[in-house]
Amino acid sequence: MDPKDFFAELKRRKVYSVAIGYIVAGWALAQGIAQVFPVFDIPNWVVRLVVLLIVLGFPVALVLSWFFDLTRYGIVRTPDMKDKIDIVPTVGSNERSIAVLPFTDLSPGEERDYFGEGIAEEIQTALAKIEGLRVAARRSSFWFKDKKADLKEIADKLNVEHVLEGSVRREGNRVRISAELTNCYNGFTLWSETFEREMQGIFALQDEITRAIVDALKLKLDISAPLASRLVRSTDAYDVYLHGLFYSDKASEEDLRKSLEYFERALEKDSQFSRAWTGIAKAWLWLADAYVPPLEAYPKVRDAAVRALHLNDDEAEAHVYLAETKRILDWDLDGAEAEFNRAVEIEPNSTPSNYFIAALYAARGDRDKALAFLQRTAKIDPASLWVNNSACELYRYFGLYDQAIAAGERALQLDPAFVYGEPLLAALYREMGRFDEAIALYQKAERLNGRPAFGLAITYARMNRPDEAREVLAKAIASRGSYTPGDAIAHVHVVLHAHDDAIRELERACEERSSSLHFVGIAPEFAPLRSDRRFTSILKKIGLEPEKVFIATTAS
Repeated sequence: MDPKDFFAELKRRKVYSVAIGYIVAGWALAQGIAQVFPVFDIPNWVVRLVVLLIVLGFPVALVLSWFFDLTRYGIVRTPDMKDKIDIVPTVGSNERSIAVLPFTDLSPGEERDYFGEGIAEEIQTALAKIEGLRVAARRSSFWFKDKKADLKEIADKLNVEHVLEGSVRREGNRVRISAELTNCYNGFTLWSETFEREMQGIFALQDEITRAIVDALKLKLDISAPLASRLVRSTDAYDVYLHGLFYSDKASEEDLRKSLEYFERALEKDSQFSRAWTGIAKAWLWLADAYVPPLEAYPKVRDAAVRALHLNDDEAEAHVYLAETKRILDWDLDGAEAEFNRAVEIEPNSTPSNYFIAALYAARGDRDKALAFLQRTAKIDPASLWVNNSACELYRYFGLYDQAIAAGERALQLDPAFVYGEPLLAALYREMGRFDEAIALYQKAERLNGRPAFGLAITYARMNRPDEAREVLAKAIASRGSYTPGDAIAHVHVVLHAHDDAIRELERACEERSSSLHFVGIAPEFAPLRSDRRFTSILKKIGLEPEKVFIATTAS
């Protein structure tokens, strides 16, 4: 460990505070003994022995302070973590790797960004299909948009060797694109070019840029394999589709519904545009549970995914979304697994392909498979708030607190407002007995996003503050409008020892097809229900094997 990091770690673990406190208390105790013991004719050797024990206890106290922390709720183990977290572990230097940054949009007019981001994503998607090239995922690369970070810092954070950046300018039917590929290890530009084309030539231009990058990196490209851009027939449909793609990565209901409008308009211009159907499936998936009841949203996810795959069976994301509908609507976990595996086969470096199958394996108790895909996802998409926040929860379920802390801290650094849900790092703090930190994080997130957290109600319940727990629960339900997942409410009821109420809410979650219901088997909050036949019956009903799931959370 670097000396600077070591001394910072001593401070974080409160070793300095313990040392000073021990010295002061030890000195005062020794002085008191030296004054009092002779009054009672206690031999001097006893005084010397006590002083010696105080001295010998000093290094012991320092060692204990390194590993443990004394809180108002008892002694808890200090987690192993660094003040600055590396985004991903270092990989072999012989691996080719690249991040594609969102292209700066220099077009005139108010409506900007969508085109520059869309072009960059199309190139990123094409590069991700190249064998021997690791490509940072969209959410991670695009997180650096408008951030004051140089290319070397970006490359270090994403653990890539090369960065592609550029700009676009569109006026009427003319498009001008400039792109530059930089080796961030030595700072040299490997390739740069400026192109100007009619909009009708945008697809060929994307392929040309992709080929230039592949050539510069000395990789092989199968020229017989069609790139995604060649499957688009209408530039007008494509332009509208890029609008939809831009809004589909937002978190608000307004933006997601706006993306649906653009995707539907793209299909009006080109009814054979498979990716527009995939976009519709994606938008409804993210609307589900948070804004729209599952039984209303997921049938629309399935319909759109099926339509996309009918037009193009190689739409990996469409397979992911179809898999989710099989899991949620049909409780067909084997069918979902088959669809997820097909998605991974088509796009092995896709975030949705890897993350969603990791979550499925976690829910089913396939611990090793879940962890393998989680690690792959972290490597592909290290700067994704959604990925890191969710990974924190899955690692917590398996009792892997060090990995959970690292993922949760990354999520906190990426966006403290947690636009995709509650700060799941706070739940980890709660499980570790760090209640004050959990409450502070929940309250901070609520100030930023305006949503009371169910996790805060659980935390108060764990602290034996039932009135506050019920108050927060009521506020959290009210903030969700007309629909709240039953399993979210059941979490709180279990900790409040209201088991009948919890079972009732879980049964409602079954009827309403809550997408998060499959995770109650591995969630530690539901451990008190594991001996309840009603609980195990629910798990079996939704396709889980209770014994397998319970064992997975207790494995070392």
